[in-house]
Amino acid sequence: MAEDLAWENRSSVSEFILLGFSSQPKMQLMLFVIFLILYLLTLLGNGLIITLITTDSRLHTPMYFLLANLSFLDISYTTTTVPQMLIHLLSKRKTISYARCAGQMYIFLSLGITECILYAVMAYDRYVAICHPLRYTIIMSRPSCIKLAVGSWTCGFLFAMMHTGFTMRLPYCGPNEINHFFCEVPAILKLACADTWVNEVVDFVLGVILLMTPLSLIVMSYCFIFVAVMKIRSTEGKFKAFSTCSSHITVVTLFYSAAMFMYMRPASSYNPERDKKFSLFYNVVSALFNPFIYSLRNKDVKGALVKLICKE
Repeated sequence: MAEDLAWENRSSVSEFILLGFSSQPKMQLMLFVIFLILYLLTLLGNGLIITLITTDSRLHTPMYFLLANLSFLDISYTTTTVPQMLIHLLSKRKTISYARCAGQMYIFLSLGITECILYAVMAYDRYVAICHPLRYTIIMSRPSCIKLAVGSWTCGFLFAMMHTGFTMRLPYCGPNEINHFFCEVPAILKLACADTWVNEVVDFVLGVILLMTPLSLIVMSYCFIFVAVMKIRSTEGKFKAFSTCSSHITVVTLFYSAAMFMYMRPASSYNPERDKKFSLFYNVVSALFNPFIYSLRNKDVKGALVKLICKE
């Protein structure tokens, strides 16, 4: 309650209305069913990945430790926005308080930035495994993996604080209708009753830094990996090396393509209906696909799944 009042004092708007995807009752019911199924599948898929990695000793390696972090991130990521969206699809009152909107934005950005950095850490893991296999267990030791994971989470929460602070410090005098299904930065900035030029510049610069820096490290890692793999004489060896990276490359492409479109473009190009679909893609669809991409292309995960089913 005190937190709500503190946020409200900074703005004359005490709550926002999230318009979501459709104002038609029949369409909302259908969307509720679709999004509920997607959300449950996301929880099931990522939860299963975490369970397999935790219970199967063969998966107690750096690569799968980082994958478990990714699955936990995806569960948290979708849970930040989807349950509220589902409630709003069935209710007439689609409001969110100013403080809760700021909190949702902060948590969403924290998890999103953490995921960006974690993808770079996972690429580094593949680089060490392929380019320095004899030193892999030393470089990617358990303490090192924990430090890299903790560092990713810490950077995510620190940078998100800056991002959220710059957005929510603006005055919001009304209207208070957000044409989105959650409190995302570009949608919120459209409602500010002040000049947002500085915010747009800061958000763009932060977007470039937080997206392009990890992506550059990922590209650099795979350039070294490609050179190392091409030196392998046997075709089978090359295929095996590339197959260990294919899943990661796929999920990185899915996530970064949508995220870069949202956060690395001029504010003038903002289109609510189109942008809601892109947000849905990297928030829900990407998190849904990740466990399936990793399990379908990974013999170890398949083996762990068969082992778990046989125990049952």
